[in-house]
Amino acid sequence: MVTVLASAAFVASWSSGFVIAKIATVDTPATTLLAWRFAPLAVVLIVVALATGAFRGVSRTELRQQATIGLFAQFGYCAFVYAAVGAGIATGTTALIDAVQPLVVATLVGPLLGLRVRGGQWVGLALGAGGVAAVVGSQLGGSDASAAAYLLPAAAMACLIVGTFAERRAPARLPVVTTLTIHVSVTAAALIVLAVATGTLAPPAEAGFWFAAVLSAVLPTLVAYGLYWWLLRRVGITALNALLFLVAPTTALAGTALLGEPLTVVTVVGFALCASGVALVLRFDGARAMPADERPTGTPDGAGPDAVPPADRPAATPADERPDEKVRSAVNGPRLVDVSPSRSAVRPGRAQREAEEACRR
Repeated sequence: MVTVLASAAFVASWSSGFVIAKIATVDTPATTLLAWRFAPLAVVLIVVALATGAFRGVSRTELRQQATIGLFAQFGYCAFVYAAVGAGIATGTTALIDAVQPLVVATLVGPLLGLRVRGGQWVGLALGAGGVAAVVGSQLGGSDASAAAYLLPAAAMACLIVGTFAERRAPARLPVVTTLTIHVSVTAAALIVLAVATGTLAPPAEAGFWFAAVLSAVLPTLVAYGLYWWLLRRVGITALNALLFLVAPTTALAGTALLGEPLTVVTVVGFALCASGVALVLRFDGARAMPADERPTGTPDGAGPDAVPPADRPAATPADERPDEKVRSAVNGPRLVDVSPSRSAVRPGRAQREAEEACRR
């Protein structure tokens, strides 16, 4: 029951970000709302992180890596989503284009991560692309957005994919409060620079603006992000991707009820096609999951070897692992693994040499 309630809260809080963006930026520039959404939150998180010692032992390299991930996954994503909504694209359509991220990651970015793409996943990508094309095509000419504006939510999706790729390649697995503080802080700094450059930093005095800023800081940032990491450990990446897709129809229904956005038959058919494509891709993603005793070192329960690792995933090697198993993990592991009690990181290109050294030790 707790997982079900958390899943529902996650979908609702993630969807709220699109609706809040549409409502709050009617009379206020998006850069103003975003800057005052992230800047106060960054201060709060920095104070909490320093008080709890969350940055103890974090190297400069790890800070740079997480800062890069934050610039793409939060700053780039939020900036393009707000730009898309401001351009007149329906909130549900923006959420739908973003929701096909698992299809693109599994079929296009997957090979870059060393993952094998199955034929069914290509079919899923085609179904998802067809669904997006149907929804976008039904709205062209019926909204204030130009055809080129639909590239904005695609750019937001691309930023998430780049952030996912960078996080997958990063050897560090820091606690959630640490990564969240870094991501929010670099996003706040970038937004302040952008707001100053565009002359939109000064906030309005209306209480409605501050209510929207606080609401967007709490719901789509703290609640949605926090539940994302909790659910990732609880249900795994495959189920979480399915929940991410539920954000799109939830946002569409909220947009229809609260904003009067149209919900046509073609839109519903497009959502169904995308749902079929995502389900097909996630089915094959789930099939790649391995039993716990066959999983590469460092992969937690509830996630397959190809799942995107959470920021606080431990990378410890079991103390009773046999040397031959350590060598096999080092040679065949698709990403960083531990091969000795000293937890020395092994990169794929140096696996053989490091494995031999592990045997000698």
